[in-house]
Amino acid sequence: MIALDQLPGGELISRGLADYAKGHVTPESCLLAVGWSRLQRGGLLMPAKSPVSFPEPEMQLYALLRSEPGDAYSRYNALLRRLISFEQSLEQQKAHAA
Repeated sequence: MIALDQLPGGELISRGLADYAKGHVTPESCLLAVGWSRLQRGGLLMPAKSPVSFPEPEMQLYALLRSEPGDAYSRYNALLRRLISFEQSLEQQKAHAA
């Protein structure tokens, strides 16, 4: 089993998974949808699932961030960097487990 809290950005992915399961469109669930394919290849998501409620997750994420106070562009880029960090760590963990 993958320990999400042990990976950088794991708290975002955990929240994203919970929000997605409830059908909530949040920055975290959009981030999950952005990385869906790579997270699936990393063994985190089941192949049968698909982010059908997120046709353009990057745009949805940015729109959500724009509706909140602060610099949406900087936060968007920071979230994408955290996602990439998580994905890389997930892939390394999977490679070491094989």
